[in-house]
Amino acid sequence: MRSPLPRGTLIPATSVLALLSAAMAFGQTTPSLNLSGATGLIDMPSGESQPDGFFTASSSKFGPVRRTTLSFQLSPRMSASFRYTGIDDWNRILPSSLSVYYDRSFDLRYRALDEGRYLPAVTVGFQDFIGTGLMSGEYIAATKHLSTGLKVTAGLGWGRLGSYNAIGTPFGSRPAVDFGLGGKPNVGQWFKGPVAAFGGVEWQANDKLTFKAEYSSDAYDLESTQRQTFERKTPFNFGVEYQPYDSMRVGAYYMYGSEVGLAVHFLMNPKQRPMGGIADSAPDPVKPRPSRAADPDAWSPEWVTQDGAAPVLMTNINKWLAKDGIVVEAIGYTGSTAQVRIRNNRYDAEAQAIGRVARAMTNTMPASVETFEIVPMVNGVAASKVTLRRSDIEALEFTPGADQAIRDRAVISNASGAGPELTFDPDTYPRLNWSLAPFVAVSLFDPSAPVRTELGIRLQGDYEIVPGLVLSGSLTKSLADNLNRTGDPSDSLLPHVRSDAGLFNRVDNVKLEHLKLSWSSHLGNDLYGRVTVGYLERMFGGASAELLWMPVNSRLALGAEVDYARQRDFDKPFAFQDYEIVTGHVSAYYELNSDYRAQLDVGRYLAGDTGATLSLDREFANGWRVGAFVTMTDATYEEFGEGSFDKGIRLRIPLTWAIGQPSRKIFGSTIRPLSRDGGTRLEGAGTFYESLRDYHASGLDSQWARFWK
Repeated sequence: MRSPLPRGTLIPATSVLALLSAAMAFGQTTPSLNLSGATGLIDMPSGESQPDGFFTASSSKFGPVRRTTLSFQLSPRMSASFRYTGIDDWNRILPSSLSVYYDRSFDLRYRALDEGRYLPAVTVGFQDFIGTGLMSGEYIAATKHLSTGLKVTAGLGWGRLGSYNAIGTPFGSRPAVDFGLGGKPNVGQWFKGPVAAFGGVEWQANDKLTFKAEYSSDAYDLESTQRQTFERKTPFNFGVEYQPYDSMRVGAYYMYGSEVGLAVHFLMNPKQRPMGGIADSAPDPVKPRPSRAADPDAWSPEWVTQDGAAPVLMTNINKWLAKDGIVVEAIGYTGSTAQVRIRNNRYDAEAQAIGRVARAMTNTMPASVETFEIVPMVNGVAASKVTLRRSDIEALEFTPGADQAIRDRAVISNASGAGPELTFDPDTYPRLNWSLAPFVAVSLFDPSAPVRTELGIRLQGDYEIVPGLVLSGSLTKSLADNLNRTGDPSDSLLPHVRSDAGLFNRVDNVKLEHLKLSWSSHLGNDLYGRVTVGYLERMFGGASAELLWMPVNSRLALGAEVDYARQRDFDKPFAFQDYEIVTGHVSAYYELNSDYRAQLDVGRYLAGDTGATLSLDREFANGWRVGAFVTMTDATYEEFGEGSFDKGIRLRIPLTWAIGQPSRKIFGSTIRPLSRDGGTRLEGAGTFYESLRDYHASGLDSQWARFWK
């Protein structure tokens, strides 16, 4: 039985369209994809792989079979996919409550051998290796170019890929599919059972047109023989593909002698901005100081004793930075040092904001000021301190390799400790920010529907009372949607902390998404603290406290969080239900290198289960991030339900990458095969690590090349 939708993955539909359309601007020749969204021929895989870091989104259909796939080239050799499959006419022959069968699966591929003069590229792959296992198969595929536009592929497949015209059983019989609750690695089946050969040829006629032909080793026994959803007459498939853009490919196919197939693939390169750059105003030139001999009065520090110097300097630098979307909240100075505390409202590349402020300081600070201290503020908290020598800025602006040269001289340190006495802008706090705007949300890969949408209006705002103290809230009114509004409680054996989402959706009036008061502070040295109380998310309210140890120049950070959560009422916005719990986690964050980082969270989850979550993310210099996570707790597979344990993938894309204009907005999505009650945490309280990391050494270094931009 398929469980009802417990919780969807909500993403702005407009962002999806913007990202896909923006992806059509860059150019790079890449190996083609098959109907499963993996690098391959038509229905069969190949020995090739996509360029390192490529992210692809594919949608295909032939006969009753529909597939939507997200794939990511994790490293030059390793790639992974998440696939959502729908099969129509599932109950045509055999009785079933499902007219359309939906299945979710993960793939993993490793390119073991690069193509050389004589040797082919060879890839070992695992299809549906952690899922229901109904689509599972393993393969070894080899691909070799015979000429620039002509290449051939041959391979051996097991499981589904060994189900037609097998040539033997070299590694023993294959255990029957143990469907169970799904979601567990089917290790016992790997490379077991009959093995069959597959192969094909691909000819690229020109830079846009490609022809393919293949021999398939997938018998489609489940779909064709058992369920009779289509007739598989032959093992041969033929196709033609057209590439209007280097980042988009469409194809039409004749499948198995009976069906027509269609596919569209989008390829996105996180390493390359689709617009070819960022459309932004040119930075102000650095203003060199006159020499001491030419103007000795300009170098006099006596200006420090003048009444009203701080307001004048603050007014001047804020006028200078207004076009850059940067606000100076406070200023402090001595005769030789000036410190500004800034709020960056525009640039996703934090190093670029630091560079713009440094340029503005050369234009506004008296000549006697040699040392610039720039302190970025995040939610009223001093995130770090970047110290620069003014003479270095003046000397290096037009020097070859200026970005690395200024980084070698810059000092990134903790913002605590002694410094100039600060004068705060009296107009900065308190401050109200609000917006009233339409919203579109999309829920993908629901167990009972591939796409769910919601259109409505959202009123949201935050009131910054003093630095670090913020009252925020959000109200929504749905105008049209096809959300799961089932009134039936979940059949989960665990407390229904997430699986009763449909009961929260049944309310048609205005919804209170959150209303909370949050206090954040730099406690000193490398310690940061946060306390949040209120209606934290749509399903829970309560209180949350966090303590984070995060040295500015360290790869390692450690955190602890404790939460009191009480489940909110399904219908009444300010009421609560009886379920309450205290949860908590200790967390370790570690930068493996400049590209990869890991996170381990150990503690108690919302349903009362205890365990750990391991996350691994790859982050690119422009802010793109793709990651995966898995949670294992003491909840048994039976208690967890379908899926066996919590797992998923997550994606974070800066809007700047897509639109080519400065913006701090982020498109983010988390996709789970199923979202159940086990292994889930309280949302909405916020965490320090992500916001602070951008202004610590690792975050600034990743985009330091934009310092002079």
